[in-house]
Amino acid sequence: MADARLAGDELDRLLAAARDWLTEGHGVAIATVAETWGSAPRRAGSHLVVRDDGLFEGSVSGGCVEGDVIANALELIAEGGFRRLEYGVADATAWEVGLACGGRIAILVQAIHPDWFPPALLEEISDARRDGRTLALSTDDAGRTRIGEAEGAFINRYTPPLRLAIIGAVHIAQALAPMARQLGYAVTIIDPRGMFAAAARFEDATVNDRWPDEALAEWQPNAASAVVTLTHDPKLDDPALLAALPSPAFYVAALGSRRTQAARVERLAAAGLTQDQIARLHGPAGLDLGAANPSEIALSIAAQMTAAWRGRL
Repeated sequence: MADARLAGDELDRLLAAARDWLTEGHGVAIATVAETWGSAPRRAGSHLVVRDDGLFEGSVSGGCVEGDVIANALELIAEGGFRRLEYGVADATAWEVGLACGGRIAILVQAIHPDWFPPALLEEISDARRDGRTLALSTDDAGRTRIGEAEGAFINRYTPPLRLAIIGAVHIAQALAPMARQLGYAVTIIDPRGMFAAAARFEDATVNDRWPDEALAEWQPNAASAVVTLTHDPKLDDPALLAALPSPAFYVAALGSRRTQAARVERLAAAGLTQDQIARLHGPAGLDLGAANPSEIALSIAAQMTAAWRGRL
């Protein structure tokens, strides 16, 4: 088994930066998208963290209003407290402080301080995500954030980081792994065949050379996990599907023709899976894009996986 040096997703990196800055003695503020209307470029819950010298990580608007948010954050680092800022399309000044896309957003800016956004919450969020748990934080009208869901407060739910297990260290996997990484997934390649599972072939992923049922038992698919089988070999694909389909994984897919899929469904039923569990399987894997090569097939799988995560399937 070989582990690539993975950098984590966007939120992991942002939380780590804020913790590091605090440890180094810097003042830090956190900005959070609290509400959106129309075509706002960032979803509610998105973060920007700002250090006392103006260095920042993350975004709340894709660049439209960051300058003004950072200026407010620096004032709060010095003074303490919180502010609620609202931005919309600003006509002639849309490229100064406003959203040129035409949407509107409300942003909550807080000093990371025990009275507003307690520093310990950064570690609480990281621990919950690492453990596969969803953590809810509530921010009241006074700008104070605490763990739990409080009525009438702004609630931000932190889900576990996206993960993808690919069964089969094949050519399509070499195309799918970097695509998934760009989409924020931590990728694990599972294949007990030594010649296939060479770590050098997958620099952007963790490579696990155990049998799929053993590997997935340790990996433990959760509600932010996807599992895709690519080997066409029932000895490898079926044990993975038998482990993944009863799990909370949001996306389970298997490569193969419609005839292969029909035979696979019969085997899974004979192995004891229920019809509801089998119905969760996307097979053949991927959206029908007319894909004709490994990269296009990988794209079709990545697109279908994204649609499943966003509730469009």
